[in-house]
Amino acid sequence: MQVTETKNEGLERGYNITVSASELETKVNEKLEAARADFQMKGFRKGHAPLALMKKMFGKSVLGEAMQETIDAAMQDHFEKSGDRPAVQPDVKMTNEDWKEGDDLEVSLEYETLPEVPEADFGKLKLEKLVAEVDDASVTEALENLAKSANNFSKRKKGSKAKEGDQVVINFLGKVDGVAFEGGAADDYPLVLGSNSFIPGFEAQLIGAKEGDEVEVNVTFPENYGAANLAGKDAVFTCNVNEVKEPKPAEIDDELAKKFGAEDLAALKGQIEERLATEYENASRIVMKRALMDELDKIVKFDLPPSLVKAEAEQIAHQLWHEDHPDHHGHDHDKIEPTKEQNELAERRVRLGLLLAEVGNTQKIEVTDQELQQAMFQQASQYPGQERQYFEFIQKNPQAQQQLRAPIFEDKVVNYIFELAQVKEKKVTKAQLEKAIEDLDNE
Repeated sequence: MQVTETKNEGLERGYNITVSASELETKVNEKLEAARADFQMKGFRKGHAPLALMKKMFGKSVLGEAMQETIDAAMQDHFEKSGDRPAVQPDVKMTNEDWKEGDDLEVSLEYETLPEVPEADFGKLKLEKLVAEVDDASVTEALENLAKSANNFSKRKKGSKAKEGDQVVINFLGKVDGVAFEGGAADDYPLVLGSNSFIPGFEAQLIGAKEGDEVEVNVTFPENYGAANLAGKDAVFTCNVNEVKEPKPAEIDDELAKKFGAEDLAALKGQIEERLATEYENASRIVMKRALMDELDKIVKFDLPPSLVKAEAEQIAHQLWHEDHPDHHGHDHDKIEPTKEQNELAERRVRLGLLLAEVGNTQKIEVTDQELQQAMFQQASQYPGQERQYFEFIQKNPQAQQQLRAPIFEDKVVNYIFELAQVKEKKVTKAQLEKAIEDLDNE
């Protein structure tokens, strides 16, 4: 086997690999010999079929396997000796397209190698950690929000018009083409206007209704409605308004606390303080992490694989395009060319990603099975009733597992750097912390 370098420019590498015909033949004979031990051919004892006859029968298929295995082995040997780590899947091609059995095999190998990431002295980094204390006003505000979410409804004065946020108690009967349908009727149904719990457009038509009114509500069932016989159909609901009720925030007392699973109001306040403290800590970490990334981006420079930058820039451009066109769910649009700013952002992301990966690998930072499983549980909680299906999907999909593993790995590497950096705490108010988060979004 002969390996000849053809390109060595920046991170781009190219090689010609030549495998002699004799090497291929030896590989084929080895594979046939290994298979012959368990091969039963009519007229011969098991394991004694003539090699020449087996070669005639299976030679072509075995030759293909031998060629692939030989190329794979040559690539593996090359990477071990060179120390190169391909940034993406190498491009491997046969260069003698008129190859026939008995010829040498000629293959071109091209790839971009990952760069050498220079070491950084994280002990010289100076970072600021914003520390916000949980004050009584914040706890009171949170309690008031809980009280609003636990609204009670009291009857409005007769003749009052229903407003958004009010609860109307109605009897309704729905018909399609003049015929009532199953599930389209109810009595004394409490409906909160603006809750979007009914068909789109239904609740809005009851705003302004009064106790004793009869209102005809005209709606169209969504095309993707669960009941196929109603999907896309026009319907008319006759609604009789029995009562109109206005929301009244719940009292902030022990009863409110019990609604949210606490023993009493004091216990609920304690839970709120813990939750707010965690929120402030998380927000502070987000701000400090951004500052860390900004510093690392300034002090660590190295060549980047163009293919990784290009792929990242295209992904950024594609994602932002869909955010600007939320009604376009498919990918049947023109190719989106990244802007200069998006290319610069891609370079930053790739550079920092390679740096953090190198630090993590050097320090042997790993994501444990327990940490991955915890992330799976958290993600599965977003799919109530489908947790089992989600777990089965993750277990069969290594790429999905990697998507969960990557942010955990990054956070552990960032924590490692935080421990080495010079971190100075700065006391701030809740409002100042919120402003710092807003500033990140506006950058």
